[in-house]
Amino acid sequence: MSEATKTPAAGGRASAKKELPEHLKAYKHVWVFVEQERGHTHPVSWELMGAGRVLADKLGVDLAAVVVGAKNDDTQAVVRETFCYGADLCYFVADDILKDYRNESYTKALTDLVNTYKPEILLLGATTLGRDLAGSVATTLLTGLTADCTALDVDAEGSLAATRPTFGGSLLCTIFTLNYRPQMATIRPRVMPMPDRVTKPIGRVVEHPLGLVEDDIVTKVLAFLPDRDSSKSNLAFADVVVAGGLGLGSPENFQLVRQLAGVIGAEYGCSRPLVQKGWVSSDRQIGQTGKTIRPKLYIAAGISGAIQHRVGVEGADYILAINTDKNAPIYDFAHLGVVGDAVRLLPALTEAFSKRLSPHTRDRLAS
Repeated sequence: MSEATKTPAAGGRASAKKELPEHLKAYKHVWVFVEQERGHTHPVSWELMGAGRVLADKLGVDLAAVVVGAKNDDTQAVVRETFCYGADLCYFVADDILKDYRNESYTKALTDLVNTYKPEILLLGATTLGRDLAGSVATTLLTGLTADCTALDVDAEGSLAATRPTFGGSLLCTIFTLNYRPQMATIRPRVMPMPDRVTKPIGRVVEHPLGLVEDDIVTKVLAFLPDRDSSKSNLAFADVVVAGGLGLGSPENFQLVRQLAGVIGAEYGCSRPLVQKGWVSSDRQIGQTGKTIRPKLYIAAGISGAIQHRVGVEGADYILAINTDKNAPIYDFAHLGVVGDAVRLLPALTEAFSKRLSPHTRDRLAS
């Protein structure tokens, strides 16, 4: 089963809900898998702790963090940090075999935890690691998994309502896993707001043995090479983003986006058609099949704003849209819209900011 598969009970509410099988009524509480490698926690885990807190409060249950990793001080620090982001308790599988991520060992750890302690909801980040692990765990547990969600809620009957784009991003659908447990979902980084960190003492920690030896695992880690490619974009965590779409007309005109971004200390991105045409590399794509962003300011030039793009940017604090089509969908959710030619407006904005912003100010904006 791939992660995108909407499993045995991924139906809508059109049909009547069956009575939950007796053996599944013991499944309670909301879990968040905390993705960490070598003591560094992926920010999506804390975003999911915030979302999980909301779900747990609605259901009247506990919010639990799940930490899997090597038995060392770095992993212990991550366990302590989970309580600062709202965990009521933390399930902890510590073993030196888990120092590096391998699907087999992490799947064993997480499925054993689920089978032993029985959560009703399990959330993971839709990262490279999270997608690989979630699909494997859902397949092993024979339960439902909704991938790349953009919204989470629980209905009046307590079922997880997981919303995601479908049909190539043209529609949003809400998926329920009605008669299987746990209800699993992956959520992309930056879709959910980051909760405030509140310093708290460590709470209840439940340690669980892994029950594997190295000889049980087929995959071997020969070396660890960290990714230090500084040329890759940092779109997901940028405070200011400038992006261009097909309305710019040519790859040469896309340079106007890069020039404005450079002047104001912003990251630059694009809509999906520009990647498909080969104008811009895929790591700069914004939208459901690209990066999800939550900047303080987003400037969209020549982008129509189809739903595939909308779900990637609607978390921005302020959206400025420039488009010649006054009926473009982007004006439905932009905070300020300018009906005009972006090819003419972008150079004017670049010149105006160049005059008003000192090099020191641009450096501060970029930091």
